[in-house]
Amino acid sequence: MGEIATSDRQITLYYSSNSVRAKQTIAYAETEGFALLKVDILKTPLTGTQIAEIANRLQLKVEDLVNQDHPSYTQQFEKSQLSSEDWIKMIRSNPEIMKQPIAIRGDRTILVETPTDIIKI
Repeated sequence: MGEIATSDRQITLYYSSNSVRAKQTIAYAETEGFALLKVDILKTPLTGTQIAEIANRLQLKVEDLVNQDHPSYTQQFEKSQLSSEDWIKMIRSNPEIMKQPIAIRGDRTILVETPTDIIKI
């Protein structure tokens, strides 16, 4: 069992309050009447274990959780090969570079590409 508590009755949404897509996803989910637990990754930092668990749930490498096109990433870092631990440290220090929103309900986890993706969970 992982560190992230899940429920079939509510969607846990990890998002950045600076993200337009996240705001649209929240609005859509609330309009549809979904029970949401909202976790703003800019205000509630994720632990390294949570980041690793999210990557695992999405069947991605931790490196693939990093939006390497994000302005914060391109201004501060160069594309490089790092260990999973280093990618986790990078996300923890710069949460805005993590791809999001990420929705979790029970055993299902999705990276929300468009606000209506939330209905897939």
